[in-house]
Amino acid sequence: MTVGMGSVATTLIAGVEAVRKGLAKPIGSLTQMGTIRLGKRTDGRTPLIKDFAPIADLNDVVFTGWDIFPENMYEAAKTAQVLDRDHLESIKPFLETIKPMPAVFDQYYVKRLSGTHVKQGKSKCDLAQQVRSDIQTFKATVDRVVVLWCGSTEIFLEPSAVHATIESFEKGLVDNDPNIAPSQIYAYAALKEGVPFANGAPNLTVDLPCMQQLSKLTGSPICGKDFKTGQTFLKTVLAPAFKARMLGISGWYSTNILGNRDGEVLDDPESFKTKEESKLGVLDFILQPELYPDLYKDIYHKVRINYYPPRGDNKEGWDNIDIFGWLGYPMQIKVDFLCRDSILAAPIALDLVLFLDLAQRTPELKHLGIQEWLSFYFKSPMTAEGLYPEHDLFIQSMKLKNTLRHIMGEDLITHLGLEYYD
Repeated sequence: MTVGMGSVATTLIAGVEAVRKGLAKPIGSLTQMGTIRLGKRTDGRTPLIKDFAPIADLNDVVFTGWDIFPENMYEAAKTAQVLDRDHLESIKPFLETIKPMPAVFDQYYVKRLSGTHVKQGKSKCDLAQQVRSDIQTFKATVDRVVVLWCGSTEIFLEPSAVHATIESFEKGLVDNDPNIAPSQIYAYAALKEGVPFANGAPNLTVDLPCMQQLSKLTGSPICGKDFKTGQTFLKTVLAPAFKARMLGISGWYSTNILGNRDGEVLDDPESFKTKEESKLGVLDFILQPELYPDLYKDIYHKVRINYYPPRGDNKEGWDNIDIFGWLGYPMQIKVDFLCRDSILAAPIALDLVLFLDLAQRTPELKHLGIQEWLSFYFKSPMTAEGLYPEHDLFIQSMKLKNTLRHIMGEDLITHLGLEYYD
């Protein structure tokens, strides 16, 4: 169940159907194309992840969701202009069958959009019950459900008293507390229904005490927020490399040119603040300036997002990195990533749905609440209280694969390898 049927959701759903019909390959999806090494390098055991772990088959995935506009998924995909006409026409009948349910929407939280296909309710509690009813109706037609936020970035919010406990949150729903945004209503409804929830935006949604309590209580896994797609993906690759080589960084300037609906929403300063917080935190956690003050204490880190309609979904992420090396001599690196935002996000969304479903069917993971092993996919990973998040993409990848090995009863891989030289 996708919350939002815009660029990411339509690209995900159209792509899954294209793969099912044999029209394309699921490139970018770890669950579909990734392998996992088992045992020693000399054992030659490297199955596909989907053949190793009991991950749901793509042919068994059914889609529905909510949107603030009434158009079916074919019309929405045409509007998004991510996929070309030939791709869309080949799966048009399928896409036309998926029509969104009215969404929970409040323009206070997303200033640049005006919804026409929205739920009406006496209170936020009433709206939450309507979403729960939608989930219950869908649940009656399938075996299991996952809810995926593919909606827009909401204004910047901070945790408040209403988020402290499940009881305080439920009272806040009745009282229409302004600190409860629509994404939180969806998350609450999903977790109350025992359904895993993934957040593709940087909104304050499940990274709250009340949601973590509810997740553990109902056995509904949650994870981080904000899909790690373009610029931040590259940051989590490059920054660990500089740190591994003990190269210093004096400045990192990042700007983005984006013309889709996400770019329009982020043109609002309050929504941009939410995204900025998500993007800025990465370097501090990876580089650990408190441990390496000579190298990273005084980094000037700037992030900008510029709405530029001609680009549509084809985002340009431009980075200027000022580094320094032996004896402090300065060097520069320029990165210009001409990427396709939703093309990068769609396989992440697919993997999260399938892995969250797996987590809920795994007794050892089901009641943990936060699934830190899925940090690989997020700009803002979630962790247990008191832990700093791992942002290094390669540590995240090892954690993910070792979790799969662990739940399937295989030995963990440490890459020590001394036994080969005995």
